[in-house]
Amino acid sequence: MPVESPEFGDGRVRKRATIPKMLTIGAATLVAVLSLGVVSGGIPILSGMSSLPSQAAVRLADFGDASPSPEARHVADWVADSRDNANAEFIVVDKRAARVYVFDANARLRGASPVLLGAALGDDSVPGIGTRPIEEVRPEERTTPAGRFVAERGRNLKGEDVVWVDYDAAVSMHRVRATKPSEQRLERLATPTVDDNRISYGCINVPVAFYEAYVSPTVAAQRAIVYVLPEVKPVQQVFGSYDVVAPRRLASLNLKEVRCGLIRSTNC
Repeated sequence: MPVESPEFGDGRVRKRATIPKMLTIGAATLVAVLSLGVVSGGIPILSGMSSLPSQAAVRLADFGDASPSPEARHVADWVADSRDNANAEFIVVDKRAARVYVFDANARLRGASPVLLGAALGDDSVPGIGTRPIEEVRPEERTTPAGRFVAERGRNLKGEDVVWVDYDAAVSMHRVRATKPSEQRLERLATPTVDDNRISYGCINVPVAFYEAYVSPTVAAQRAIVYVLPEVKPVQQVFGSYDVVAPRRLASLNLKEVRCGLIRSTNC
């Protein structure tokens, strides 16, 4: 993590400005009067009903043949529907599933891959950790922070190109390196389990071929948005996201009940 490590840092002296989150949402006429809490996978993911877009404006992410976790689908759908990505390509990192999903600006999946993540569980970086010597970083501090990040290309101390996710915390997304055979990083990526995917100081390691085919091109021409899903905090707390599908399904059911109550149809 700290820039003194060969894994981090590119010697830049200029700090990038933080680009504020852009969120555009509308109001749902019927749903606004309903009071409901929706929970997916044990994690609250629904904000106030009055903050939801109209049913006509619904947009969903296209995962193709991929089978993401409910949380990954929730965030990708929310990004697609709210346009939180501000017409930029975006990346979703699912820490619990140890997978990364790369999308184009229209929320169509371009590629997915397993990843290696910070060895320690947690959603926050220790303050100031990006400037500390690598040997001073304790095992419990080796976290991959959760949140919405404006990513950009850079170079580490060895001159290798990386994608900076959180520059201040010295967290990047880069090609997996097998410089220490004892760490078995390549083998960890190849296993079907996620239990052995926690090994880094916080950086997100991806297979070399995937990095060159999907990650690097995504930020080649412009900055991209990276959404790192939490593993401790509720996803809605981190992103301020809403459930795109459930409220509309509820509205449809309630409209049907109202219609059936009025016409007393046996087909209801």
